Amino acid sequence: MSGLKQLLAKWRADARFTENVARWEEIPAEAGTYADFPAFLHPSLREGLQRRGITRLYSHQAEALAALSAGQHVVVVTPTASGKTLCYNLPVLNAILADPETRALYLFPTKALSQDQVAELRELAGNTGLEVGAFTYDGDTEPGLRQRVRLHGSIVVTNPDMLHSAILPHHTKWIKLFQNLKYVVIDEMHQYRGVFGSHVANVLRRLKRICRFYGSNPLFILCSATIANPGELACSLVEEPVVVIDKNGAPRAKKHFLIYNPPLVDRELGIRQSTMLAARFLARELLRHQVQTIIFTRSRIGVEVILTYLQQDAAQKLPGADSGIRGYRGGYLPRERRAIEAGLRSGEVRAVVSTNALELGIDIGQLEACIMTGYPGSIAATWQQAGRSGRRSGESLAVLITGNDPVNQFLAENPDYLLHSPPERALINPDNLVILTNHVRCAAFELPFAKGELFGRARVDEILEFLAEEQVLYESGGRYHWMEDAYPAEEISLRSASGENVVIIDISEPQPRVIGEVDRFSAPMLVHEEAIYIHGGEQYQVEKLDFEGKKAFVRRTDVNYYTDANLSVDLKVLDTFDTVEDGIIRAWGEVRLNALVSMFKKIRFHTHENIGAGPVDLPETEMHTTAFWLAFPQALLYGMKPSDLQAGLYGLANLSAQIASLFVMGDPRDLRAVCQVKAPFTGMPTIYLYDNIPGGVGYSREIFRIYKDIFAAARKIVANCSCRGGCPSCIGPQQGTGENAKQHTLRLLEVILHGNTA
Repeated sequence: MSGLKQLLAKWRADARFTENVARWEEIPAEAGTYADFPAFLHPSLREGLQRRGITRLYSHQAEALAALSAGQHVVVVTPTASGKTLCYNLPVLNAILADPETRALYLFPTKALSQDQVAELRELAGNTGLEVGAFTYDGDTEPGLRQRVRLHGSIVVTNPDMLHSAILPHHTKWIKLFQNLKYVVIDEMHQYRGVFGSHVANVLRRLKRICRFYGSNPLFILCSATIANPGELACSLVEEPVVVIDKNGAPRAKKHFLIYNPPLVDRELGIRQSTMLAARFLARELLRHQVQTIIFTRSRIGVEVILTYLQQDAAQKLPGADSGIRGYRGGYLPRERRAIEAGLRSGEVRAVVSTNALELGIDIGQLEACIMTGYPGSIAATWQQAGRSGRRSGESLAVLITGNDPVNQFLAENPDYLLHSPPERALINPDNLVILTNHVRCAAFELPFAKGELFGRARVDEILEFLAEEQVLYESGGRYHWMEDAYPAEEISLRSASGENVVIIDISEPQPRVIGEVDRFSAPMLVHEEAIYIHGGEQYQVEKLDFEGKKAFVRRTDVNYYTDANLSVDLKVLDTFDTVEDGIIRAWGEVRLNALVSMFKKIRFHTHENIGAGPVDLPETEMHTTAFWLAFPQALLYGMKPSDLQAGLYGLANLSAQIASLFVMGDPRDLRAVCQVKAPFTGMPTIYLYDNIPGGVGYSREIFRIYKDIFAAARKIVANCSCRGGCPSCIGPQQGTGENAKQHTLRLLEVILHGNTA
């Protein structure tokens, strides 16, 4: 019996363990459905597949090949490890075998995934006897290799960031690629949502514009994990009709899916054991049974805290030995990440603690178990992470550890929502004014704009006139030409609202060295002075944050706590886009936010108690975005006292942004809520949910449309929570709002849903 089977049997027999399991779902194995190789597949490609033991295709692979051969764009939506790679590698290699001048461009959201896929592509091409020029082109590509990629790369594998900043602005060096481009592959499409997706849609507008200039018209092949609107998202990204292929033909091995709700440590307050401590317990058990494991957590700090715990446990067992336990997240240098990926494949790395950087389809070997430390933020991401275990092996395990917050407790109380509900819709807004204007600048640098020319489907004459007034462009003969010295793509990040990162510099040794980076908006929260920054299990204290110079100077330290900063927000409404008055007043529109990080807390390792606090002295930041709001007319509140009203509004604010993120497939950090007992704009008690992104990306508009679904789920969480007056599992911290905050929150939810407080 394998170590995993032994451990599962042990857990099933342990009543103390099973009382904390909200659901133990056994997902049965399924047989595959198959199809013969299509007649148009090149004989060399058939032989190459047969050498790899592939004698027929899965049904979804054959369907994708047929649609592409008919000249249609396709999006393939099947689970992790279902063979989506062949859906694009086969048509691309088939085209190259027919015409060696054919070119293809592969886009992956991460550099790690790009490099992994090149290895897979070269192996398949080698089996066919085809010497295909498949190259990775990213920030790690040696300068000496770059010209070879441009001249001889039949398949260029890159990421949207490099396409945006290094390929499109220098398209005159890539003439061979753009003249002969037949296929553009966009893998992990579900990652392209929110800010990132809105940027990528504009990068694709620029790509298609340059392709037209060189006379090519490529087909798009998109692949995605399961989401509710794959066709809509694909059409929004490529602005073309797309065939959706969503019936999976791949077989599936048996998987155990556990929803583990940690034990209560304070029943009266509804506080449960930390997800990090629960992850430590589960991972320790798996490692004892020799089960190679991946632990996902939501934040960089989470990675480093759990890594510290597991390395301490390993050191107690075998002092001085290599634990075989590694961390993996953004901010690690490329060499570190490649070594960890190789260690997972070889088995040298026994466990890895990761952010969602390893969520995607990178080949990291035969992992048997996956632990998710808190809900990943969407149903699609949950199944994507769960699919990292059991990719090549038989029986596997995925465990979702639910946290104290309302979203996680909703899932613990309603496991069917996660296991059997349709996934969420992925939202983007390519016409976000900030994002669109930035990419019009980039496009104008690449090729002049003609008056009246559409940018994708967007009319941009006003933007071009504005840029001409700002002396960024000049107009001559009905065309707008670039006139600045610098090229604009350098200044624009696709990954965050800010185009600038703060570099983290270790000054512990005489020779300072860069150990990581953090985006400019997150810097006040993560690397303010006196913050504890954790990297690779090592602790560093921030000695100085040069916010204007974009540098944080840190020194190695050894303390028994980490830090967490508080953010305060002031909100003003600038414009209303739509309003409905039906008892309660709901609306959405444009708002201005002024945000300030004013203090931080010190949180002790292991116990997670607050052991101190300190001020943060950094400038206020301003942002224009979109928000949804609900205003409560006094006539519906039946004389609620101001203190009761304040308690209910705080409860709604703590709860609503998290629940809304469930329904709009947004990161909870990209949706925030504030409440005002008497809002200056409405003159009434009001709660605002806003896109925490300059210009907004569509969350507020979607919440305006489905608000009743969101607040019905919120009511269910509060009503079903076992606490008396409110707790972190339902309405969040009470902040001195009184013992009946839970009841007051429920009363306001009744107003929202039914127009009364009965």
